[in-house]
Amino acid sequence: MYAIVETGGKQYRVKPGDTIAVERLSGEPGEVLDLDRVLLLAGNGDGATRVGSPGVAGAVVRAEVVEHARGEKIIVFRYKSKVRYRRKTGHRQSLTRLRITDILVDGASLSPERESTRVAVAEEESTPVAVSETRPVASAEPTLQTPEDISPGVQAEDHGGVTGAHADATAPQEGRQSDAAAPEATRQPDASPPEETRRDEA
Repeated sequence: MYAIVETGGKQYRVKPGDTIAVERLSGEPGEVLDLDRVLLLAGNGDGATRVGSPGVAGAVVRAEVVEHARGEKIIVFRYKSKVRYRRKTGHRQSLTRLRITDILVDGASLSPERESTRVAVAEEESTPVAVSETRPVASAEPTLQTPEDISPGVQAEDHGGVTGAHADATAPQEGRQSDAAAPEATRQPDASPPEETRRDEA
């Protein structure tokens, strides 16, 4: 669907979604304007073309103001021969950028994309949304025990007895001490007779 619209003394072929630069219009960025001088409507899918005289009755092109800008600079050079007359000036035209949002006839939209979007939005609003229940997930990280979490009996056993690496280090030393004391305990007394017995025998 497209339309021929006139604004600022110029004609533009537009369709929903187009962005055009027209002569400066009054309106702030974001404001919606209605261009009511529509000269032609066509491409509706039914093959009918509506030509206005000069405009199509009830047809409106709706547009949104994007920004106010200025066109590219043009050079105006005036010259007269044989009299040394030279004048050079520049000019930038004031423009307004419009985004075409819709084409309306008697208040009804002729844009199939906009109509389908409106129907889809209405269906989404009417469809109830199911809320899923979420359960908390147990943490897989290991927990560290603090001295407060250990029972007093276990702490007493740890402090009273020798455990861990200290026990492994002291065990060989105790074994070596017992091995050294064993020969002393098993040493036999001297079997030689006393000196007095030797003298008597002599």
